[in-house]
Amino acid sequence: MYDFMAQFLEPQFLIMVLSALAAFATVASIAMATLTGDRLNTRMKYVSSEREKMRAERLAQLAEDNRYAKLRSQPKGFMKQIVEQLNLRKLLETDSTRERLKMAGFRGQAPVVAFLFFRLVLPFVTFGGTLAYLFLVQDYKLPPLPRVGISFGAAYLGFYLPNLFVTNMIQRRQKSIKRAFPDALDLLLICVQAGMSIEAAFGKVATEVGSQSMELAEELSLTTAELSYLPDRRQAYDNLGKRTGLPGVKAVGTSLVQAERYGTAISTALRTMAQENRDMRMSDAEKKAASLAPKLTVPMIVFFLPVLFIVILGPAYIKVMAVRGG
Repeated sequence: MYDFMAQFLEPQFLIMVLSALAAFATVASIAMATLTGDRLNTRMKYVSSEREKMRAERLAQLAEDNRYAKLRSQPKGFMKQIVEQLNLRKLLETDSTRERLKMAGFRGQAPVVAFLFFRLVLPFVTFGGTLAYLFLVQDYKLPPLPRVGISFGAAYLGFYLPNLFVTNMIQRRQKSIKRAFPDALDLLLICVQAGMSIEAAFGKVATEVGSQSMELAEELSLTTAELSYLPDRRQAYDNLGKRTGLPGVKAVGTSLVQAERYGTAISTALRTMAQENRDMRMSDAEKKAASLAPKLTVPMIVFFLPVLFIVILGPAYIKVMAVRGG
């Protein structure tokens, strides 16, 4: 034992052991660096494949889901033929027409063709229907010339009926989105704080908010798809604001763009915008409540007051008539 310890403490043996340890540490460091690089490349490849997989799944969902069937609908043959032969796109179609159709939830070529087709056809339909009614069914004792004038007025109204329909659809869609958007922002905030990426958070919120607002779920799903394949995220956020036409949604998109550009926390921006949208929703409710009294004035005068007078003066009138008859 003493000889072993003496041999172990010899300078030559210690130098040999330390040299072996240094050589092993050098080889281990080089190997660990090589393995770390391989793991990094593997991880990056995995993230890239997962991104492509998410994009493919989202596009497949948009293509297969019945809610988005109108996104891939093709225009009807006869409508398209009439629109192209009469060159209605050049005469009636504008950039605002496409934007309004998108805001109403109609995308693609089919809604544009149908819109232009009905703007062409409805004036003739309303003119012919009104003219036939006034001359064959009920003339209201009007001379022929006023009846023709009324028919032309109906044709003018028919030309703007598609615009009225689109405006009504836009208002209904915006009302649904505005009502559910603050809750969607809260869900988006929870997802982001849980560590999800913004694409995955949008997809998750789109799935959860569908029971409350199908329109908002559709818009968020489209934004998720655009975030997956568009080279610039700002374009996806801008498209979301344009499709909805709501200032609150546009402000959220701008906040997300600024948060990513300047490196601020997305959760802070989402929390602030959720509170602002909730305040906007409460302000709209207060405006409706404040306008309720003036709106009830006319119905009360027309319907309530006559009944009240009848109830109050009816017994007195009956008694007076009874005395006179007696």
